[in-house]
Amino acid sequence: QVQLVESGGGLVQAGSSLRLTCAASGRTFDGYVMGWFRQRPGEGRELLGSIKWDSGSTYYRPSVVHRLAISRDNAKNTVSLQLNNLKPEDAADYYCAAKNGGRLWQDDYNYWGQGVQVTVSS
Repeated sequence: QVQLVESGGGLVQAGSSLRLTCAASGRTFDGYVMGWFRQRPGEGRELLGSIKWDSGSTYYRPSVVHRLAISRDNAKNTVSLQLNNLKPEDAADYYCAAKNGGRLWQDDYNYWGQGVQVTVSS
């Protein structure tokens, strides 16, 4: 069974960088696509970015492409998110997700982490 566990959430000061890590386990992830989502209160989950486990090819949501970097460490089975220049609207629950192939930009992930809360302090 695929298990995804996020870490690194909490209070982040506006203007600084958010760094989250997703630990993936339960299987080998060859051919998988890993994604990062966020969900603001009262809103649906939106895909921020994604990465192919094998090739490292990435997709970034246009609204955050200049601030976001997603990477993976295959040896450690981790996927990381770095979001720079935090803004108040970045406050949300952040989720790691995975799917067995498919398009990077398509919102059809079927494995999910528990989520971590990120609060932005100004």
